[in-house]
Amino acid sequence: MSGKDAGVKSGKGAGVKSGEGTGKDAKAGGARGRGVTAARRITAVRTKGGLSLRFDARATFVGLLLLAVALAAGIALIGSGDYPMTPGEVMATLTGGGDAGQQFIVQDLRLPRVLVGLLVGAAFGIAGAVFQTVSRNPLGSPDVLGFAQGSSVGALVVIVYFQGGTFAVAVGAVVGGVVTGLAIFLLAWKRGIHGYRFVLVGIGASAMLYAMVLYLMTKANIVEATRATTWMTGSLNGRDWDQVWPLAAVCAVLVPVVLLYGRPLRMLEMGDDAAYALGVRVDRVRLVALMAAVVLVASATAAAGPISFVALTAPQLARRLTRSPGPNLLPAALMGAVLLVAADWSSQRLFGADQLPVGVLTGVLGGGYLLWLLATERKAGRI
Repeated sequence: MSGKDAGVKSGKGAGVKSGEGTGKDAKAGGARGRGVTAARRITAVRTKGGLSLRFDARATFVGLLLLAVALAAGIALIGSGDYPMTPGEVMATLTGGGDAGQQFIVQDLRLPRVLVGLLVGAAFGIAGAVFQTVSRNPLGSPDVLGFAQGSSVGALVVIVYFQGGTFAVAVGAVVGGVVTGLAIFLLAWKRGIHGYRFVLVGIGASAMLYAMVLYLMTKANIVEATRATTWMTGSLNGRDWDQVWPLAAVCAVLVPVVLLYGRPLRMLEMGDDAAYALGVRVDRVRLVALMAAVVLVASATAAAGPISFVALTAPQLARRLTRSPGPNLLPAALMGAVLLVAADWSSQRLFGADQLPVGVLTGVLGGGYLLWLLATERKAGRI
């Protein structure tokens, strides 16, 4: 081989290797840059006792922002009505000020309604996040999978056959929702609960339960049918402290339980095999989280009726805002509270003298969101 040829070959080889090395270095630098950017989003805090906490700065900021929006919307809702009040007057009344009339309007009439709205929205939001995480499907919502319909059947049985009062109807709704949840679990169980099987069984149960609702409506007289229709619409009208305290107790017990399972639920999104390898008891996590979510949905439905699409939209909107993987349980709960209170305020203020039940407004907006979601999933080739 001539020296020229050797030089050319050597130059070509060196050039190729040098180019490859440069490209690899650039890719590594880009990866390191992305790693630094991702690392900056995660903040670690070490306490004096040696406990280390890690949290996503963006998700924390979004959660605090949603909490502020929910409280602001609640204050605005308390101040709206036939006797309007400014935010300052509302805050003064809530802290013990105001005259006797303002105290009655705020403490006895409007505050319970707002608290029920916040609690119901939070319960639907966090339950929807659990269902969508376990099913690994954005359509895995309680009102799509039949749990809300099960609560409706339980409430209608009490109304039509027993002419029960408000408390009895609430108990019937809780029992109907829990029984429906157990039935869907049993039908979907086959060496564990698979996401798609769970969704398909839930959709089938929803169709059957809706048929039962129609049958019960045909058996009711005009008074019972009117009462049942009003309840099934979903509304916060006339809510008082009798609905606040039971729902608050359920949320106080079950929301922390669900939050404790936030990390295992996040691992479930990687698949059962990966979760098993990381030490997650998959079946136990699914069972506990789903049972807690079912009771939350049933209790929220008992307090305000089957308000649709909040559980479907809240988790997805929260995830889009936080841009964080995982179920985003707390942001989803706060987003649900914001959506429901804002929808209730809109239903009172945007339609003049004709106030709409909040379930009508969430149904219209949620239906539009569902159509958009289906079109997006179809375009992406996932359905």
